[in-house]
Amino acid sequence: MRSNIVILLVMAAYFTLADIAYGIWTYLDMGYVEPIGTAAIGLLVILSIFIAFYLYSGMRRSAALPEDRLDGNIEDESGEVGFFAPWSWWPLAIGASAALAFAGLAVGWWFFFIALPFAVVAVVGFVFEHDRYAHAH
Repeated sequence: MRSNIVILLVMAAYFTLADIAYGIWTYLDMGYVEPIGTAAIGLLVILSIFIAFYLYSGMRRSAALPEDRLDGNIEDESGEVGFFAPWSWWPLAIGASAALAFAGLAVGWWFFFIALPFAVVAVVGFVFEHDRYAHAH
């Protein structure tokens, strides 16, 4: 996690320099600072610092990960990654409804609003696919 924090802080420093250079460049080119690009690059700085802070606070609360230890080996991280259902059709439904929703952004908002309920149903179905409680199917 420590290396990820360092990478994110380096990215934040780069985005800070890029934001300053972009502001100066647009001011010299157009006579005013272009607000949208400057704000977007500034938000990248905030995002990088925010994620680095989140990782740092998580690193303080948890034990050292194998990649953070100097004596760690590759096989220390091996093991079960998670449970994945190979027979699930819900990822296909999520992908299809997301494709329709993004196509709706290009075609027209009416198409987006038609695809939105399909996306909600697909996400809910994917989340509750292995539900074994009161609402199990």
